[in-house]
Amino acid sequence: MAGVMIESGYDLYRTLQKLDLLKASPEFWWPNAYSFEVVVGAILTQNSQWQRVEQSLDNLRNNDLLSLEAIARAPMELLIECIRPSGFFKAKSKNIQCLCRNIIGDFGGFENFCCGVNREWLLEQRGIGFESADAILCYGCGRAVMVVDKYTQQLAAALGREFEDYHDLQAWCREGFKESDGLARELALFHGMIVEYMKKYKKGREIDLSPINETL
Repeated sequence: MAGVMIESGYDLYRTLQKLDLLKASPEFWWPNAYSFEVVVGAILTQNSQWQRVEQSLDNLRNNDLLSLEAIARAPMELLIECIRPSGFFKAKSKNIQCLCRNIIGDFGGFENFCCGVNREWLLEQRGIGFESADAILCYGCGRAVMVVDKYTQQLAAALGREFEDYHDLQAWCREGFKESDGLARELALFHGMIVEYMKKYKKGREIDLSPINETL
């Protein structure tokens, strides 16, 4: 079993690297990483497909609303219409606008937010859970934070690794990585490789592990 050979998150990272899963992806996998757009996208992608999120982002962009200040002062009706393709549009619109206003109130702007925000502050915001908070820290702020999601859990389980909760899985994913200037990028790409692997090799409930096994 592949799970016997993969003892740590770093083992899985190195294995997935060999499969060249991100050859068609942006530098940090998430589109427009290290920008305010990630903050919006991290909330829009909750219970939604990325294709629909892109439609919402395009709507916001076309209405000159894809900035911290613009969303903070936008009419709620317009915001709802822009975000509609992503589903749960009323709740997401309120959560995103509230978040933007709180960022301005507590940090003044996006750059200061990236430098000063912590996970605890994000988790206090309405509509933000562990995964969304970590996605914002990782892909929006460039922090060395590992994002884990259902795909991560499913792939780990297929490899013989079961975890009690989000943080146990996150800790395993970080095992074996060394602190370095490039750690934030490595963790960003690690999550991206897991997502791309699952999109390509998960059919229904079955996950094809043969590509991983062939690299071991």
